[in-house]
Amino acid sequence: MTFPEMPSFGLHGKRALVTGGSRGLGFACAVALAHAGAQVWIAARDRQGLDDAATLAAEHGLGLHLVTLDITDVAQVESVLAGLPAFDILVNSAGLARHEAFLAVSEENFDAVMAINLRATFFISQRVAARMRDQQIAGSIVHLSSQMGHVGGPRRSVYCASKFALEGLTKAMALELGEDGIRVNTLCPTFIETALSAPSLADPDFRRYVLDNIKLPRLGKVEDVMGPVVFLASDAAGMITGSALMVDGGWTAT
Repeated sequence: MTFPEMPSFGLHGKRALVTGGSRGLGFACAVALAHAGAQVWIAARDRQGLDDAATLAAEHGLGLHLVTLDITDVAQVESVLAGLPAFDILVNSAGLARHEAFLAVSEENFDAVMAINLRATFFISQRVAARMRDQQIAGSIVHLSSQMGHVGGPRRSVYCASKFALEGLTKAMALELGEDGIRVNTLCPTFIETALSAPSLADPDFRRYVLDNIKLPRLGKVEDVMGPVVFLASDAAGMITGSALMVDGGWTAT
């Protein structure tokens, strides 16, 4: 019998790009990857938001590289990525939600949600994965999906559609990129207390609906995604691809 070697959860020497990294879940993911030793680039459209995120990280001893980028502009994505190093890790955290009744959804809102949650994720992943393959990097791509990529929700028809599509994309990417050693997975949180979720959770009826469905007795926190994203990015998850890691407090267990 041979003694098993513990795989590393560390990310020292790795380069990571986090879209939507200036706030919320994206910023938490960026901080987690940096804590684990990675060099981290955060991308967002809002330069002031990026500067504020970098300042906050620096106050806690972490350095983040800033990338001003509109991920919905594929030409801009290609141009900006050409000036950056190839990445070992891509975390697609940028996302959009416009919640309304199915019968009230407009084409404008449908297109806006799909443009970020699916189209932009597809094409930035395509470009980053191509660089990984060309430089023979056995990388990790993590899509920030949602429990709503596995269940339905009221007033969330478009959001659910985008996240279910993202789950399918993840499986297809994993099949094609596996031979290059590139792993692709989703991270699927439940309702997390952030500035973006605050308006919905301020509704007492909706908050009760959420808490009634989460089996653990609380809402999610941004810290709840930090360990899971490091795990999926690291060698500790070296045989995991095409999978969804649920961070949903048991919502989808029933």
